[in-house]
Amino acid sequence: MMPTMHSSTDKVPTDTPVLTMIRRKTTVLKKTIIAGLMPALALCFAGVAHAAVSEEEASRLGADLTLHGAEKAGNADGTIPEYTGGLQPLPGYNRDSMQTYIHPYADEKPLFVITANNMEQYQKYLTEGTKALLRKYPSYKLNVYPTHRSARYEDWVLENTRVNATTAELTGAIMGDAVKGADPNGLPLPGVIFPIPQNGYEVMWNHKLAFAPAVMHQHNQAFVVDSNGGVSTLSTPNQYHLRPWYDRSGQLRQQSHGAVKVVSALQTSPPQAAGVTFLNFYLPTADNGGQLVWFYTPGQRRARRAPDFAYDLPITAYGGVLMWDEIYGFVGRMDRFDFKLVGKEEKIVPYNAYTLTQDTNPRAALGKDYLDPEVLRFEKHRVWIVEAERKAGARHVYSKRRFYIDEDSWQIVALETYDDAGQLWRNGYIQSFPTYDVGGVNNNTWAFDDLVSGNYMLINAGASQPGFWNRSYTSAEGLRIALTPRAVEAQGVR
Repeated sequence: MMPTMHSSTDKVPTDTPVLTMIRRKTTVLKKTIIAGLMPALALCFAGVAHAAVSEEEASRLGADLTLHGAEKAGNADGTIPEYTGGLQPLPGYNRDSMQTYIHPYADEKPLFVITANNMEQYQKYLTEGTKALLRKYPSYKLNVYPTHRSARYEDWVLENTRVNATTAELTGAIMGDAVKGADPNGLPLPGVIFPIPQNGYEVMWNHKLAFAPAVMHQHNQAFVVDSNGGVSTLSTPNQYHLRPWYDRSGQLRQQSHGAVKVVSALQTSPPQAAGVTFLNFYLPTADNGGQLVWFYTPGQRRARRAPDFAYDLPITAYGGVLMWDEIYGFVGRMDRFDFKLVGKEEKIVPYNAYTLTQDTNPRAALGKDYLDPEVLRFEKHRVWIVEAERKAGARHVYSKRRFYIDEDSWQIVALETYDDAGQLWRNGYIQSFPTYDVGGVNNNTWAFDDLVSGNYMLINAGASQPGFWNRSYTSAEGLRIALTPRAVEAQGVR
């Protein structure tokens, strides 16, 4: 609704005795109210705006901390090694002639195996979701491999991170809604925003803007397995996952409304879904609800805005068993939960998932109750733990969420969600792997176990199969990516 405008001929009386008396009393009342509210307002806004760290604190970067904010040293018993720069480009890998990444650790064997019988021995290192899986399925196991701190950063990203440390801040009317920093546009620089985080919101923002290839082009498969072992093949997307801030030319960022993440996904099968397209822009502010989404169906032959593709709305393309704010582990606004930083702990989590994402026929890995443990790789890493409690009066299908964020990549590697009764509902594993040719980490493969219904799902896997692939680029130059509603409509296949 537009505000009411007064023309130059509108008569607005300003000098009657009655109005003068009302104005005086109103002024006194305003001063009294403001004086009484100042302490409360100060407390309120103290929780909304957080200052950057001091120069003294930031001097830890490159000293005891890596330039991206992780602990540089290994752990006390040597099971987590020192960070030495991450995984360098692998000789023999050629993106133009290969559809998948070469597995750099393919010859390694598990150090040990965790089962329901010996899980008490490793209790402190297991996530709550992993414990629940081991208890629910006695035959489930974790193959634990040597730890590789393989996330690698480009120098310019690390330079930006150092600037962000003393300039980036949370901002916005609601805690966690936006960030600001030293970039000429008022936002932080592309890099880790809060390398020395002070609260849960800052850790989650690091995840939202984690370093990854500017463009990841994938054609993958997805499945849901019900509690009886029945397999449903979900729609297959030819998709681009974009991180526009990491295109150094700035062109991709201009083309994507300044978004921190973009998904442009054209469904190629089954026939009834072919041509359906999603175009999602996830923004660095709360404008437009923090995102812009268009949805195209061949039957309507036009792209429509979809403002409700957020929060706990089920994703129909994924069989309705994954919520819109669960992709990548978490995406979108944080306004419906209070995010608390629990701390950093050593946990055994999915890591360097080349076997599952690059080498495996996913259909052959679908067991009756869970994914074949032989295609999964677990390692011990230090992770930040963030717990999110649903705010009083807020609506969401989950009452509580717990996230495990890797200290090196700043990406979610595992998560858990709880229902209204406080019961653990879903366990999620983000099956990520370093894109060693261009730096950063691909976190576009997701596995979720429903611990209540007994079903599970695998999203975006199978790059090794004919007709599928997984490739990364430092920019969108030379690629045909639908980034506008009109471009989406033009690629409709029927």
